[in-house]
Amino acid sequence: MAQEGLLCWSCGKITDITGRVMRSDCCESCHANLRSCRGCRHFDPTRRYQCRETIDSPIAMKEKSNMCDFFQPRAAFKAAGGITGGKSDKDALKKKFDSLFDD
Repeated sequence: MAQEGLLCWSCGKITDITGRVMRSDCCESCHANLRSCRGCRHFDPTRRYQCRETIDSPIAMKEKSNMCDFFQPRAAFKAAGGITGGKSDKDALKKKFDSLFDD
C-alpha cells in the first residue's frame, strides 16, 4: 500500500499530513514549518511581497509558520497512483527537456 501525505516544501519527504495543514505542523524529517509562505502555492519570489495574492504587508520570515488566509499547500499529496505534483513532475520535465538535445 502506498504511503499518503503532504510533501515537505523543504526536503521533499512525505509527511503524515493528509488533510488541513495546521500552523503547528512541521516536517518530521527536516523540521521545516509546513504552513509557511514557502510551503504555499501562492509563493512567488518574483512578485510583490513574494506572493501571487494581493496582501497588504510583507511577511518577513517566509519559512516560519503564519496564519495567512490565502494559504494553500504548494506541494502535492502522494496518493496510491503516485505523486501528482512536486519534485517528481519537475524531474520528469527536466528529462523531457534534456531529451530534446539527444542525438
